[in-house]
Amino acid sequence: LSICFRTVEPLEYYRRFLKENCRPDGRELGEFRATTVNIGKCSITTADGSALVKLGNTTVICGVKAELAAPAVDSADKGYIVPNVELPSLCSTRFRSGPPGEEAQAASQFIADVIENSQIIAKEDLCIANGKLAWVLYCDIICLDYDGNILDASAFALLAALKNVQLPSVTINEETGLSEVNLKQKNPLTIRKHPVATSFAIFDDTLLIVDPTAEEEDLATGTVTIVTDDEGRLCSVHKPGGSPLTGAKLQDCITRAITRHKEVKKLIDKVIKSIKPN
Repeated sequence: LSICFRTVEPLEYYRRFLKENCRPDGRELGEFRATTVNIGKCSITTADGSALVKLGNTTVICGVKAELAAPAVDSADKGYIVPNVELPSLCSTRFRSGPPGEEAQAASQFIADVIENSQIIAKEDLCIANGKLAWVLYCDIICLDYDGNILDASAFALLAALKNVQLPSVTINEETGLSEVNLKQKNPLTIRKHPVATSFAIFDDTLLIVDPTAEEEDLATGTVTIVTDDEGRLCSVHKPGGSPLTGAKLQDCITRAITRHKEVKKLIDKVIKSIKPN
């Protein structure tokens, strides 16, 4: 009976759970799905850093590829970070093959904004020789299984993959003017901030639930994503239309996001510690 009810009246089905302060999957309203991260063991042999993040069923992989290029004329002392989020048809029936759809484009823009606003990496750190040579970091984030909350998973995978990157030492030969790459000497990136995204779905314009599934996102009257850094500072608030939020509700979201930041940072640190050679 409940399966029929869920199919015919999904919103009413959800409301019955939400009234009891729980969700059909057994979670409380403020509870995240099981979160795991694998760093550097993702079998992307061509990547300079990689990570795989699972948020419940939502599974995202991020590979970072570093290439050398000339800096832009107006930013002679800066390198580049180029993010791209892909939602291929294999990850969910809601996506089609072909050029990136609206949701993939919005996710790519969100990740670009997180990189810019949080200053996760100072672009000056990617410059090798002023006006001559800089690193370009291509950050490809691909969803393997889509079950909602792609923004949190993508931001987490990006951060974990960047922390895994090792760049070879590069110098410019004064006589020839050519770059010389020393693959034996590799250095990690300087990660200046650890931005973490925390997403909420808004039900019936008032009720907030954290880490929504795809079904919950579809039934929600709006969503909001809060990005915070190590100091609990707000890097960005991403709210694509939908129900308005009161100041008090937004403050609730920020408080929960700061707690989530600590959980994610602890998880990354633990995984990195476990893969470092003694």
